[in-house]
Amino acid sequence: MAYSPPARAQLFETRAQSAFMIDAETGTVLLSKDPDALIPPASLAKLMTMEVVFNAVKSGRLSLDDEFLVSENAWRTGGAPSGTSTMFAELKSSIRLEDLIQGVIVQSANDGCIIIAEGMAGSEENFAQLMTERARAIGLEKSVFKNSTGLPADGQVVTVRELARLALHIWREYPQFYRYYAQPDFTWNNIKQSNRNPLLKMDIGADGLKTGYTEESGYGIVGSVKRGDRRLFVALSGMSSANVRAEEARKVLDWGMRAFEKREIFGAGEVVGEAKLFGGAKTGVALKADGPVSIFIPITNRDRLIARIVYEGPVTAPVSAGTPVGALKVWVGDTLSQETPLFAAEDIDVGPLHRRALDAIEELLIGWLR
Repeated sequence: MAYSPPARAQLFETRAQSAFMIDAETGTVLLSKDPDALIPPASLAKLMTMEVVFNAVKSGRLSLDDEFLVSENAWRTGGAPSGTSTMFAELKSSIRLEDLIQGVIVQSANDGCIIIAEGMAGSEENFAQLMTERARAIGLEKSVFKNSTGLPADGQVVTVRELARLALHIWREYPQFYRYYAQPDFTWNNIKQSNRNPLLKMDIGADGLKTGYTEESGYGIVGSVKRGDRRLFVALSGMSSANVRAEEARKVLDWGMRAFEKREIFGAGEVVGEAKLFGGAKTGVALKADGPVSIFIPITNRDRLIARIVYEGPVTAPVSAGTPVGALKVWVGDTLSQETPLFAAEDIDVGPLHRRALDAIEELLIGWLR
């Protein structure tokens, strides 16, 4: 089965050219506007740089006390002489990894990124390959990285969908490091710099993550807000100024928090629907999710919700309980808001010969219409 909902207007209009917002608990997509457009990441690439670092520390390959040398390349390309975001690392000095992490996250330090890249992989080029490999390993299929800083480079691209999912991944997998994104300031080389994320000063529950700007893609941001038991992640790109970026991110996150309510649409073990079965003792197999299915739905636009079971079928017998069959897809307006894997809820054996013959005839008659 396949289904495409009719095109409708977004539930919320944003000045961002690309936007993607997701609820952390349920995975509900609350806002999606051109989410797969390829854009230069600018400093948002540093989220992937940190993921590589966090993964290395978590696995024991690195320690926060490890020290990295400041090369002339790192100093000139990303340090004080570069005129870009820097933590003012001194040439030929050695810096603890934990300090470099804070410099990159809080101060958006390009020298910090290059120092880490050279220390871990010998060169930025090698490290960028690690970044892209890690992106694929965690399910980011489109993002490609050419350096550790996000400075302009041919072929370096991301999408807002993948940036938001990367932020969610960092929060889930590295809670001991995620706290750095809410750090208000960091001092290095006797120079104190404030966190560049404007959301942190708005008293809206924000605790991350990163801003970025390129002339080609405009002003972008990846942000997160937590209020009570709810947490949202948003990625926006293509805004015209830093002020518009800050205001738009605040508006989108505030709307996401107040305009939706959580609903359990299927309980644990509850049958969601049925998939057509070919050659089985029954004509269909019951489907269920692996646990309850909850979603955030619009408070004032509940009629905009459409749900469909999507699978490649008919499913061929025999089928064992727990076999992956398809997915429950839920649209809110024209946004695919949630996709939940569905599994066979029962064992069904191969049917008698006459049952299989009838199924074969039916396939001959209508199969070509699919």
